Amino acid sequence: MIKLGEINTLEILRETEHGAYLIDDEDNQVLLPNRYVPEAFKIWEKLDVFVYLDNEQRPVATTDMPYVKRGEFALLRCNQVTDYGAFLDWGLVKELFCPFSEQAFKMKQGGWYLVHCYLDEKTDRLVASSKTNRFLDNSELTVSEFDEVDLIVSHPSDIGMNVIVNKIHMGLIYKDSIFKDLSIGDKLKGIVKKVRLGNKLDIALGQVGYRNIEPNADLIMKELQDNSGYLNLTDKSSPEAIKDLLQMSKKNFKKAVGTLYKKRLIEIKPDGIYLV
Repeated sequence: MIKLGEINTLEILRETEHGAYLIDDEDNQVLLPNRYVPEAFKIWEKLDVFVYLDNEQRPVATTDMPYVKRGEFALLRCNQVTDYGAFLDWGLVKELFCPFSEQAFKMKQGGWYLVHCYLDEKTDRLVASSKTNRFLDNSELTVSEFDEVDLIVSHPSDIGMNVIVNKIHMGLIYKDSIFKDLSIGDKLKGIVKKVRLGNKLDIALGQVGYRNIEPNADLIMKELQDNSGYLNLTDKSSPEAIKDLLQMSKKNFKKAVGTLYKKRLIEIKPDGIYLV
C-alpha cells in the first residue's frame, strides 16, 4: 500500500514522457515526475520516495525529503497567507497548507511556527496544525520515571517550558530546571523526572539524581582541559555564576565536583578548581 505523507520504498515499473511510474507490492502505482527521475536507472530498481498530493489532488512521488512527515512535528516558516489559510515551507515544491481553523494564533508571512502534519480525512490531503496539543495524549503513558525521552520544545508557560515527549505526550520543564536557552522547535534529550497525578510529566534536561553526576563531571573535566586546568568556581560561587559557565545547577555542580575529588582528578583550592 502506498502511504501518503510517508517514505515509501517502490520499484520502477516503466518510463513515460511525464516521468517514471513506480509500483508497490500490491500493484498500486504512482508517478515520479521527470525532474525527480534518476539520470541512470533500471526497471525494477527500488527507490525511496515521499508521496503526497499534487495541485490536482493526485498522488505524486518525489525524491526530495520534506522537513516534516505525516504524524511528525516541525518548526516551519510561513511563506504566504491567503483567504483560505497559510502556506508553509516544508521543503517541497507544493507548500504545506494550514487552514485558519488549525492555527493556534493567526499566522503571518515570514513567521516560524511549530506544527503537526496530519492527513485530513475529509479532503484526504496532508495539512498542518499549530494546535499541537490536540495531537498529544497522556491518558495512557508509554514512559516511566527516569526514562530517557526525546523532546521538542513546544511553548512557554508561567512556570516553565512545555515540551512534546516522544512525539506523543505532553510534558513540562520547570523554570528552576532550565539552565540553557530554549527555543520553540528545539529538539533535545531529557529524562522523566516525575509522573504526577493525572499522568502529568515533569521533565528534566540531562539526567536525574545520581545519574546526573557522571555527565556533569565529564563536562567539568572538559571545561578544565579547555581552560588550562583551572576553573574560577568553588562551592561558594553563586548559582548564577555556575549556570553561566557550566549550564547546570549549583546542586549538580557540587555533586559532580565531589565525584571528581573522590577520584583524585581535581584539587579544590580557595580560588577555584585545578586539574591534577
